[in-house]
Amino acid sequence: MIRPLRGGIEPEEDAYDRFQAERRPGRALGRASYLIEGRRVLVSDLVDAGLLTAGTQLTFRRKQSGEAHLAKVTGDGRIELSDGRQFKSRSAAAAAATGRGPFDGWTAWALADDGTLLDVLRQSLLDTVAEQPAPGGSAADVSAARHARLKDARKQADAGSPITLTVRDLLGWWGASRRGYLISEQIASELTNHGLSTVPDFAAVGIDDRVTLTGPSVDSEDAESETAKPEATTGQAEPRTTGAPAPATSGDEEEDKGEPIQGQTVGSLPSALRGVVSVTSSANFEEAFTKMQLNGYSQLPVLDGTRNLQGAVIWESIAQARYKDSQAPFSQAIVKAHDVSYADHLIDVLPYLEQYGFLLVRDQTKQVAGIITIADVAAEYGATARPFLLIGDLDRQLRRVISEGLDLQEVITLCDPDKLRNITSFGQMSYGDYQRVLSNQQQWDKLGWPLDRKSFVARLDELREVRNELMHFNDKDKAGDDAIPKLRNMIELLRRYGS
Repeated sequence: MIRPLRGGIEPEEDAYDRFQAERRPGRALGRASYLIEGRRVLVSDLVDAGLLTAGTQLTFRRKQSGEAHLAKVTGDGRIELSDGRQFKSRSAAAAAATGRGPFDGWTAWALADDGTLLDVLRQSLLDTVAEQPAPGGSAADVSAARHARLKDARKQADAGSPITLTVRDLLGWWGASRRGYLISEQIASELTNHGLSTVPDFAAVGIDDRVTLTGPSVDSEDAESETAKPEATTGQAEPRTTGAPAPATSGDEEEDKGEPIQGQTVGSLPSALRGVVSVTSSANFEEAFTKMQLNGYSQLPVLDGTRNLQGAVIWESIAQARYKDSQAPFSQAIVKAHDVSYADHLIDVLPYLEQYGFLLVRDQTKQVAGIITIADVAAEYGATARPFLLIGDLDRQLRRVISEGLDLQEVITLCDPDKLRNITSFGQMSYGDYQRVLSNQQQWDKLGWPLDRKSFVARLDELREVRNELMHFNDKDKAGDDAIPKLRNMIELLRRYGS
């Protein structure tokens, strides 16, 4: 997401801040940690639950070669290799033991005595937690129901019939309509706890794009012959010219990662995975002419197969080839084309998009699945910026009606009764101050508006939640179709009655 100029807009302290405070190290974590907050299960949790003990012997046996790597569990939940190296991450331990990877550490390591995978112990822990009484009501009940749904999704993935659904429907499992940072982190964590991931990455595509819930990745030793292994988010930003696709990255999440980078991805652009019209390298000028004109395209990818990108033809390259030689073969009009992953951050590819004018997009299977242009980015960033502009206008209008209609000292008494904030002007008011002032019946009456105070204040509180999402850069899917008109209507109301 574009980080806007703040212009004096600061986020209110809200549930986000309380959530982060509650997640500090040392906090006692119970039932809600796995099912409601979606914290990732750690090996140390298995130790705390008595499913593992210090000194438990583990083995990682390669399926094809039969070689076995030994390790043991430490008292603090780390994995110690036979050479004494310790790892908090199961996957890192597996990679260090073999000298290669990537691996899903939960399905790599097993108990040495009976072959039980750590993944099985993790599922046992989750089942035990889900079966505990749910004090406090509906949130825990909903999370337990979701646990059952995720278990079924894992079962179907393991059986070779994985569930496919839209990102919007996936969010609905968590009662969400947009992908803010907190809910995205919770979804990713709960999926990981069940050994699930989405292909493509649910955070890197459009909200109405479809994703498949897949199970743990296979041992990379057995996957070397695969031509198209699904990938998680890649870190590659610089476009690739025509050639072999980059290798897939591991879908296994490390438990000690910090806050993920929240930003627009290439896949969030509508055209990124919509498909491409293309020609092969054996095509002729007439075929290219026709396809470009029928579709209104300025460029056309040249593909020999869905993954073998040969380049592209553009009107300029066609004109130059024909100008040099009226009998030139079609191949003379093919120029280099550059491709990026759907999961690359949009901000990282902008310089290349500006330089080349268009970029081809590869999906999770490395197929060329779409094309993006500068016009696509301009439309996306315009839509992303709109709610920020409206929030800024809302702040200004609220401050204006209060400063023009109410007494400063009375406002200060309401907002800073203990003088701890040293408020001396209307310009120092926060959004919470606006709410406190307009919630006060006496101050409301002084405005003389023929409006219902309770309804007005309730809408202000709705917009506070939208505002805090945006100011924390949580709103990956923009403010939504419902929030934009609500912001506009409130601004128009303030202009009409506050003038």
